[in-house]
Amino acid sequence: MDTFALLGQGLLTALEPAKLFYALIGVTLGTAVGVMPGIGPALTVALLLPVTYKLDPAGSLIMFAGIYYG
Repeated sequence: MDTFALLGQGLLTALEPAKLFYALIGVTLGTAVGVMPGIGPALTVALLLPVTYKLDPAGSLIMFAGIYYG
């Protein structure tokens, strides 16, 4: 049951308003950069890596996921 408690804690962390805002920013930036021809998701994440330097680890991973899927 400890696994389910940790999974629920991670879900609650991901659903915080600040983390959802990071996801929105990531999707917006990922879409804006990914529209350029010849730039794929991996290169977009590499280009936007400095954007996440000041964020906490959970926020930066959520923003990377948004960039990748944007």
